[in-house]
Amino acid sequence: MTTDYRIAHEPYYQPLSNEVALYEAAYKARLPVMVKGPTGCGKSRFIEYLAWKLGKPLITVACNEDMTASDLVGRYLLEAHGTRWLDGPLATAARIGAICYLDEIVEARQDTTVVIHPLTDHRRQLPLEKKGELIKAHPDFQLVISYNPGYQSLMKDLKQSTKQRFVGFDFDYPPPELEASIVATETGITLADATRLVKIGGTARALKGHGLDEGISTRLLVYAATLIQNEVAPTDACRMALVRPITDDADIRATLDHAIDAVFG
Repeated sequence: MTTDYRIAHEPYYQPLSNEVALYEAAYKARLPVMVKGPTGCGKSRFIEYLAWKLGKPLITVACNEDMTASDLVGRYLLEAHGTRWLDGPLATAARIGAICYLDEIVEARQDTTVVIHPLTDHRRQLPLEKKGELIKAHPDFQLVISYNPGYQSLMKDLKQSTKQRFVGFDFDYPPPELEASIVATETGITLADATRLVKIGGTARALKGHGLDEGISTRLLVYAATLIQNEVAPTDACRMALVRPITDDADIRATLDHAIDAVFG
């Protein structure tokens, strides 16, 4: 069953510092891990890479405000011949010894996230109250959560009682030279064009808090590079991947369009 959740091929990940060694130390101690950083900066890729490197199955959950505790731990299903219990992703991970990655945890309701607490301390157990079962986590099980601090608010933030159950990593966009190398390696685009894309990304990130909620992510730079690699004109690729998805404000669009023309014109 664990083979269903294993990463078959090495995901491309470029370390920024010593985060790989630090994560390996956290996994060796089976400490719960929190990864914080802006949208599209490589948080999920980092976890995928470490799951592959450690040879462990990975179960990823994209959290949302409608997610209930039953969505995480499991529920009874009504079938023609009665009811059947179906484990949720968190219960499955605890049973088989997977890394369970709860992506954008702050999107989930706080009354849902409290179900992870018994798995993040010395107990390492998950009560299935509806089933009357207590799962003792597999020795290889680890819980990882991520979120974007830029979207924190009084209504959307983790409780201190949750935060203080994790060790943490801060992620950010890579330095320009390294980010250009990542974009070029990921897509096959020339390093010169990747450098131009990163320059446009820097222009947008400088507008964060001045008309933009978020700057252009590394993910979007990869999208633009992919379009260019597929013979889309660079200016069209940039407008399609870097500008239209992030803003509808005419003035901000004009500013970014001008930056694109200046870089690729």
